[in-house]
Amino acid sequence: VQLQASGGGLVQAGGSLRLSCLASGPTFNGYVMGWFRQAPGKEREFVAAIKWSGGSSTYSGAAKGRFTISKDSAKNTVYLQMNNLKLEDTAGYYCAAGHGLITSVMPNPTKYNYWGQGTQVTVSQ
Repeated sequence: VQLQASGGGLVQAGGSLRLSCLASGPTFNGYVMGWFRQAPGKEREFVAAIKWSGGSSTYSGAAKGRFTISKDSAKNTVYLQMNNLKLEDTAGYYCAAGHGLITSVMPNPTKYNYWGQGTQVTVSQ
């Protein structure tokens, strides 16, 4: 499985961005696709995750109500729509894939087997 994240950039506070994660591999059935972020000097932080089969999703408290994770199976792509961005959302954003994850462990980055290269999101005043 290979993951390629894109869509980051510089945006003003209150603005929106949509991140994409293009996945390649034989199959993604049974996988959970997650988005994490990491700011300088901080630990990697869970943002959102979605089951490839079924599409159920889960969010961090910081993301809930502002971010939406979705997928397009035909394009093998997972999206993270981010609205009402805040200064504290500034970070490198990474997509990840893990097989057979249950909801309770989805926020744990160590449970994911594959990672994309990251895309930078910078929110300015």
